[in-house]
Amino acid sequence: MAKFVLSVLVENKFGVLARVSGLFSARGFNISSLAVGETEDPEVSRMTIVVEADAKILDQVKKQLNKLIDVIKVQDLTGEDLIARELVIIKISAANTKNRESIIKIAETTGADVADVGKKTITIEETGDEHKINALVELLRPYGVVEMVRTGKVALQSE
Repeated sequence: MAKFVLSVLVENKFGVLARVSGLFSARGFNISSLAVGETEDPEVSRMTIVVEADAKILDQVKKQLNKLIDVIKVQDLTGEDLIARELVIIKISAANTKNRESIIKIAETTGADVADVGKKTITIEETGDEHKINALVELLRPYGVVEMVRTGKVALQSE
């Protein structure tokens, strides 16, 4: 099974996300990542869906998505030239001064931003591709990840 990136333009209406995600769950398809947001047109939203599947399952998913009334366009971005990003916000334990200095140095070295410095934690944020985000998480993990949130992939085809 491979990971495929789908860009799905949908009408920006109540219940559309539920119908799209319901289509996947009803057929036993797993969504690895899902990000949804309004486009340049406030009446249209773009869903970036990462799904693990084989070619046959992917073809079935695309056909089922195209049958939904609120779906405007389904585009498979897999293998295309695309710009893809994720966002991660990580709260790291930083009770002692030595850890604080090391955590801030990691953020500076990787180009991440220090979003907040608290009494017991430092919060780091980073935007980048999946590999950059994974590398930052692994560098910070030894200091003690207190809490972490990560968006799904957002992507546009490069032209």
